[in-house]
Amino acid sequence: MFGTQDLALFVVSGLLLNIAPGPDSLLIMSRSAVHGWRSGSAAALGIGAGTLVHVLAAALGLSALLSTSATAFAVVKYVGAAYLVWVGFGMLRRRATAPGAGGGSGKVPALTHAQVFRQGFLTNVLNPKVAVFFLAFVPQFIAPDAEHKALAFIVLGCIFNFNGMLWCHFLAFATAYASRRVRPSQRVALWLNRLIGAVFVSFGLRLALGTRS
Repeated sequence: MFGTQDLALFVVSGLLLNIAPGPDSLLIMSRSAVHGWRSGSAAALGIGAGTLVHVLAAALGLSALLSTSATAFAVVKYVGAAYLVWVGFGMLRRRATAPGAGGGSGKVPALTHAQVFRQGFLTNVLNPKVAVFFLAFVPQFIAPDAEHKALAFIVLGCIFNFNGMLWCHFLAFATAYASRRVRPSQRVALWLNRLIGAVFVSFGLRLALGTRS
C-alpha cells in the first residue's frame, strides 16, 4: 500500500523508538509535571510539527545533504546544541515568583502554550540526528519497486509521527496525573525544573561533542 512494506513491523519498531527517552520526552515530562497536561501537550504538538519538517525534508532529499555534507551537519548540530544549552540555562536561572499574601513559597513562572510549542518544535527540528535517523530507518520499509518512493516516505513518516503523538500525549497526561497525586511543593517543583535544565545542558553538550553516528 502506497509503496510500503512490512508495515506492522514498522509500527511496532516506531513505537519502541518513540518510547526511548531523549530531549523530547524530557521536555514533555517537565512541562507536564510543573504546569499541567496542557503545557505538556503543547510541547508534544511542537515536537510533532518538528518531526513533520524532518519527514518532508527527507522526502525532498534535503536531509541527504546532512548525511553527506560534514559542514551542513556540523552547522545544524551546533545550532541545535546551542539551543538545548540555552533552554537548559534558562531553566537553571528561573526563579520562583514573589510569595503570595498567605506567605507560601512562590511558583515556578509558567510559559505560554505558544512558547512551549516553540520549545518543542525547535528542540526537535534543530537536532540533525533526527534527520539522519529518518534517512536510515524509514527507507527500509519502502518497497524496492515502489513507483512513488517520496510518497511512500511521507506516508511512513506520518504514521511514525502519529504513533509518536499518541505516546507523547500519553506521557503528558501520565506525568501530569502523577504530579497531581504526589503534589510536590513549589520549592521541589522549582528544583526539579532546575535539575531538568541541567540535563538539557548535558544533552546539548553531548550533541555538540558527539559524532555523526
